Amino acid sequence: MKGLYAAVITPRTLDGQVDQNALHRLLQFLAGTGMEGFAVNGATGEFTRTTLAESEAAFEVAAEMTQKSFKFLAGIGSGSEDTTIRLGRLAERFGAEAVLLPSPYFFSYSQDDLQSTCEAVATRLEGPVLLYNLPQFSTGFAPETTLALVQSCPNIIGIKDSSGSLDTLRLLSRIGVQADKIVGNDSVIRAALLDGVCDGAISGVACVLPELVSRIFASRRAGDEDVEEFDRLCTILNGFIAQLDKLPTPWGLKALAEARGFGVPSFPLTAAPSRVEGVTAIQQWFDVHRETLLVM
Repeated sequence: MKGLYAAVITPRTLDGQVDQNALHRLLQFLAGTGMEGFAVNGATGEFTRTTLAESEAAFEVAAEMTQKSFKFLAGIGSGSEDTTIRLGRLAERFGAEAVLLPSPYFFSYSQDDLQSTCEAVATRLEGPVLLYNLPQFSTGFAPETTLALVQSCPNIIGIKDSSGSLDTLRLLSRIGVQADKIVGNDSVIRAALLDGVCDGAISGVACVLPELVSRIFASRRAGDEDVEEFDRLCTILNGFIAQLDKLPTPWGLKALAEARGFGVPSFPLTAAPSRVEGVTAIQQWFDVHRETLLVM
């Protein structure tokens, strides 16, 4: 796995149902923006809110896009091993390139627990598995645990690290183990690219601003010829992340998706007045920067 993938939101109707039509429109849009593919049902897709039936609906839409040479990754996170395996088998049935396996959410677990359950899940799945490090929402994978799992399980092919730390990617790079090193936190994309410790990224920002993130990757590939442009684009990215950080994940992305014509955002909670102001602020930020952001 190399290159840039968009971590997509899961559009919902105002009554909370997965909006397959809106998801299809979003994926069609992303297909023309330089992405290798996209990831569904991850943290950006609010996987803790998604039922098995809703995950299946999202995988079905994603599978339609893969028929057009657009790859998809499927998040299989849950609170239990059995449900994770069921999600993994669903994803494989719909042709996912790989599944994203986070630690079980809500309760805290030891690193031994994580190693045992990931080995059990990987053994019962046929396709490639990417570990999915989400310490903001579940027990994080220690760098040493990641290394042990990559070395012990043939179908655990690497990690999407959304922690905001590059320690694990640096360890895998330093040791030279064969593993896909995917940065999953937009705030460290610049550092990961400069340090050369990632093979690609799965970006939540790319779900709504694919033009910006694609240009960051393109300018980095240009090397010394485009250093100023790389730094300028990363500064814009950090400005957007500062706006996102004022809202819960992924409310800010949903707000910007609305500004770009992908439906009215549906939130899992009643928005407090301060949150409504935050949504408005993000949409106003986009209006100010629209011309700069939408250049391909």
